[in-house]
Amino acid sequence: MYKKTNAANVKEYINNTPLPQRHRLSQIYNLIQIALPVREEKISYDMPAILYKGKVLLYFAAQNHHIGFYALPETNVHFRNSLKNYKTGKGSIQFPNNKELPLALISEIIQFRIGVIDSI
Repeated sequence: MYKKTNAANVKEYINNTPLPQRHRLSQIYNLIQIALPVREEKISYDMPAILYKGKVLLYFAAQNHHIGFYALPETNVHFRNSLKNYKTGKGSIQFPNNKELPLALISEIIQFRIGVIDSI
């Protein structure tokens, strides 16, 4: 696990992350920016947190061997077939650093989370 962050915001967190994970985090962040131009951002639980309409959309973070992506348990249930090749937890997904990020899947997950929050 990475050391505790001193980043004040998401961009600082990404910029303080060593390469090549900085690039991987930037790819995820770019997908978020495209899907959700208006959003709230903060550092929570020592990682970037993206909020939409005051609700958590997702978290993401650099780890030693993977990028942690935390889009809440209902997302993992909804995408269980698409996630079968990744290590998952109750609401977490691990994208290994030695494999390309599944950007299309990540985009789908972001859109799903937006839809969930819009339906509340």
